[in-house]
Amino acid sequence: MSTKPTTTDLEWTDLDQRAVDTARVLAMDSVQKVGNGHPGTAMSLAPAAYLLFQKLMRHDPSDAGWAGRDRFVLSPGHTSLTLYVQLYLAGFGLELEDLRSFRTWGSKTPGHPEYGHTTGVETTTGPLGQGIANAVGMAMAARYERGLFDPEAPQGASPFDHTIWAIVSDGDLEEGISAEASSLAGHQKLGNIVALYDDNHISIEGDTATALSEDVLARYEAYGWHVQRIEQAENGDFDVHALYAALKAAQAETERPSIIAARTIIAWPAPNAQNTEASHGSALGADEVAATKRVLGFDPEQHFAVEPDVINHTRGLVERGRQAHAAWDKRLQEWRNNNAERAALFDRITKGELPEGWESALPVFEPGKDVATRKASGQVLKALGGVLPELWGGSADLAGSNNTTIDASSSFLPKGNPLPEADPYGRTIHFGIREHAMGSTMNGIALHGNTRVYGGTFLVFSDYMRPAVRLAALMKLPVTYVWTHDSIGLGEDGPTHQPVEHLSALRAIPGLNIVRPADANETAIAWREITRRHSASPAPHGLALTRQNVPTYEANEDAAKGGYVLFEAEGGRPRVILIGTGSEVQLAVEAREQLQAAGVPTRVVSMPSVEWFEEQDKGYRDGVLPPSVKARVAVEAGIGLTWYRYVGEAGRIVSLEHFGASADYKVLYREFGLTAEAVVAAARESLDAAGH
Repeated sequence: MSTKPTTTDLEWTDLDQRAVDTARVLAMDSVQKVGNGHPGTAMSLAPAAYLLFQKLMRHDPSDAGWAGRDRFVLSPGHTSLTLYVQLYLAGFGLELEDLRSFRTWGSKTPGHPEYGHTTGVETTTGPLGQGIANAVGMAMAARYERGLFDPEAPQGASPFDHTIWAIVSDGDLEEGISAEASSLAGHQKLGNIVALYDDNHISIEGDTATALSEDVLARYEAYGWHVQRIEQAENGDFDVHALYAALKAAQAETERPSIIAARTIIAWPAPNAQNTEASHGSALGADEVAATKRVLGFDPEQHFAVEPDVINHTRGLVERGRQAHAAWDKRLQEWRNNNAERAALFDRITKGELPEGWESALPVFEPGKDVATRKASGQVLKALGGVLPELWGGSADLAGSNNTTIDASSSFLPKGNPLPEADPYGRTIHFGIREHAMGSTMNGIALHGNTRVYGGTFLVFSDYMRPAVRLAALMKLPVTYVWTHDSIGLGEDGPTHQPVEHLSALRAIPGLNIVRPADANETAIAWREITRRHSASPAPHGLALTRQNVPTYEANEDAAKGGYVLFEAEGGRPRVILIGTGSEVQLAVEAREQLQAAGVPTRVVSMPSVEWFEEQDKGYRDGVLPPSVKARVAVEAGIGLTWYRYVGEAGRIVSLEHFGASADYKVLYREFGLTAEAVVAAARESLDAAGH
């Protein structure tokens, strides 16, 4: 482990120091004005954030989405002012009024950074540990992107080489997600990520000695990270020269991810509030703010005071950023001149376009054959892989069950890995048994841009992914979850592995689209629609797929609308409508046959995605589910919560309101009353209730 570096080429002027102290004052004033927030960490981290934004990162405030930029992730999102103040100083579009309106309605400076809301914010952070996992995903995406466009270039020579910078806290590193993601990063030897660990020894409940005693750097060294520690300057502040040297050394380490531990004093240099848990999440108070301003040489009567020479100095980054961008553009043009085919691929992908005729690669499955939808999904993935090189992904050690191996001969693994298929730019990701990290790194991959990612596990283990899935929905990220073994239909593994409440619980997440196809053809159409939506209307999608074989029906393009008439009523307008999803559609089809034989005109509606269905206009929805038909039955092998709004007062739901059991899936369906006969009985009850 390295200790305090002794050499540095950092130019650090009085204006730089004044800018750092201005950042501290702005953090105090912003929290004091609104009356709540987290001032302490923003004060102590001001030198580190300033070094990154002004002295180290390659970025362009006039084009925050520049593809060649470094990325910055503030994992402890509660200290959002650490980021907002630097975005203001650097000229990314925030002004003093935005800091004055911190944490208030309609402001560009919400309590935690929100992707897509504030220019310069690369990811939504707040739930601790998610940010560092996002950063790992960004680093993975950067390597895969390089493999797509410039794999032969020497290290550091490609326009696609850049650094992922992250600030992490004690809280981030206590959360289990960070252990999963950091272990993955070490295994992958992601030398393009640098994390600064704010080791301030303070959490909400006081000194971190209440809950943390491990040697964090020893843990990271065991993961395979390059580790360094820097000590404080004599006055208790950051030693900026030591920090700069450590950050440069970490950036130069390209064979391993890097972490730097920096012992800091929260709320430094507040005379009374520094090193206290109160300064973590509360305004310092007018007297303490005034006292701190005196220590820093600011007028205690002035608020949000920024001297003209300070802002002129820091906003010099705008011109430096433009120059860096122009230099990169020149390198990119040289690359274009030598890589015409790859340049065309780059242009297509960055525009969010799909290759002409890509849909023709998708398989169409023969009606009448029984195929598990997980198997159909695997065939579709391989077909898509042949025409979309930007598509990659894998599974949480369940590839053989999830059918998520897009290319068995190409695994995303670093140089030195002993497996014969190992390739730093490989197509198939092995996330390991790390579902939570898989979800969060997928978010980072999507945030980085220029690739399309999917990841698989059993539906029941979506529980382990839920925080990351929720954030994907919040950020409208185009990630795809391949969740297989979607019901008690998985059989003998029993209730620990049989999802019951999961479909309804996942459908409750705003912005997440759940797609549970009835058969192989619906699966192909679902993948096609998800692929089309990637850029047109980005959102996370979860495919819920069967382990067991299910009948294959004629392909119907209306499956992309989320709900459609699979079989129409015969002998008159429908008297009853049967709604099914996934493996239970076949029960609705069998029940229809019995009802039709008894003279009851019956319509079967397959509804693979209620979210897609709700996007359709009222005319289409009423055409599928006519309001005049009150007798309705929904059938799904899970809790019935989703279906009450569709069946109405006279409707009935055939569902599973309890956990499963260990047995053959056919036995389970019979014993738990998920049968065509049960659907018929429910239909007759609904007809009676509707007055038919």
